[in-house]
Amino acid sequence: MMICGVDEAGKGSVLGPMVVAAVGCESMDDLSKLGVADSKKLSRKKRSELDRKIRKEYTVSIVILTPEDIDRLRQEMTMNEIVAHAHAQALDKLSCEIAYLDACDVNAERYAQTVGSLIHSECKIIAKHKADEIYPVVSAASIVAKVERDRKIEELSGVYGNIGSGYPSDKVTINYLNNYIQDNERAPSIARSSWETVRQLICCKDQSSLSDF
Repeated sequence: MMICGVDEAGKGSVLGPMVVAAVGCESMDDLSKLGVADSKKLSRKKRSELDRKIRKEYTVSIVILTPEDIDRLRQEMTMNEIVAHAHAQALDKLSCEIAYLDACDVNAERYAQTVGSLIHSECKIIAKHKADEIYPVVSAASIVAKVERDRKIEELSGVYGNIGSGYPSDKVTINYLNNYIQDNERAPSIARSSWETVRQLICCKDQSSLSDF
């Protein structure tokens, strides 16, 4: 019996993609022996080591949503619904009978039902808050998603300069965004323009421009 775990990285980021990963296994005990844990509790080096082992030994699927994808989809649905669709898409790439998800809804059972209605195969969905701390297969998915997103952020930094982690709480990210908007009067293509963070920075730029008259 195939068991899957799904998790995402970059849901709340203002710059860069959101990455959803699904990992399939036959036994969670095997993943426990690898030493998987919630990716946020592991060092960058440890995450990279585990990512290589997971990809080598287990079935993995990845879904990447660009800032453009997210801005477009937010015109039609909430961010939680976007994540649910991406979770379902990742699961559809694997053949599993039971899937464990990190619930992106205050109501975990409702989230499980939502994802279950979106997948195209027979699969029992179990959604829990902090599932990446409870189920090794979700921990594995969180590691793959985090490592993949970090890799994408590094690639973007190579092109656009130091953009930080991409999260609104990161001063480097906000400084990059603010400087770009001040210089170009618009957000960069790697930003989620529908984010309130971007709107506020553009608003501040517009107000500053008006004060010049």
